[in-house]
Amino acid sequence: MIGTGRKKSIAFFISLGAGLIVVTLLLYVGWVVLNWGAGIRLFLGFLLLAVIIAGVVLNTVFLVREIRRNEQHDAFINAVTHELKTPIASIRLYVETLKTRSVDEERRAKFYGIILEDTDRLLGTIEQILRTGRIGMSSRPSNLAHLELSGLVGECVDRARGLHLQLPPDSIHFEAHEKLPVVGDAEELRAAVSNLLDNAIKYSGSEPKVQVETRNHDGNYALVRVTDNGPGIPGTELKRIFKRFYRMSGPLSTRVKGTGLGLFIVRSVARRHGGRAWAESPGPRGGSTFTLQIPLER
Repeated sequence: MIGTGRKKSIAFFISLGAGLIVVTLLLYVGWVVLNWGAGIRLFLGFLLLAVIIAGVVLNTVFLVREIRRNEQHDAFINAVTHELKTPIASIRLYVETLKTRSVDEERRAKFYGIILEDTDRLLGTIEQILRTGRIGMSSRPSNLAHLELSGLVGECVDRARGLHLQLPPDSIHFEAHEKLPVVGDAEELRAAVSNLLDNAIKYSGSEPKVQVETRNHDGNYALVRVTDNGPGIPGTELKRIFKRFYRMSGPLSTRVKGTGLGLFIVRSVARRHGGRAWAESPGPRGGSTFTLQIPLER
């Protein structure tokens, strides 16, 4: 219902702006016909018309952007609320069960494992929100160090395999062509690569096939490419998905939970290190490839 209301608001302001422009044009044309001989007034009227049209257009664009920004903000609040409440409710349920009932050792160990998983999920959400704030406060990383990027990506792949033990061993394939020395913030780069891996696994459905590759590009940049077998991304969405709070619409996106910050962090980390990030996809059901580009150490 909220989305429908927002769409109606956008349509209303666009229609209002277009109507005002049409009325202004009609009034101006009528004024010109009645006063075709008044050159100075004609010139001033033309300037006035241009100012009015520009003001109406800018006002309409501003209102539409504000409506969309508020919609994304509301979606973020709802997503974060869900991401925080769900693990907390789960932890509370299992702790109450352990406290009030007699549970055998096997089930107790299982409950402890679930509690730890929910705690990690909760901490991950909080850390992602805090990292977004830290990234927005400065333009350059603060903890620069000499790193080997292929090894760092390998660590992230091992971590992803550990977090998704239910997946077959060949679900994530990693190929490192050579060592890639870079200067960067290890924590930020791990966060960027981990977000790419988590997204690739989540959006690939029940049988993910994720290909991870690192390579040297032209002797100037290190590339990290993550390819999945997910539903693909429409061409109109390839740039939007890196915006803060943005999440694609669709049945899969509604099932996959998230805050809309992961790819924003990826792009921000790339820019802070003097590189960039982008996505490629042949379209629906064609999978996607995300590339993180970082300058090599000189």
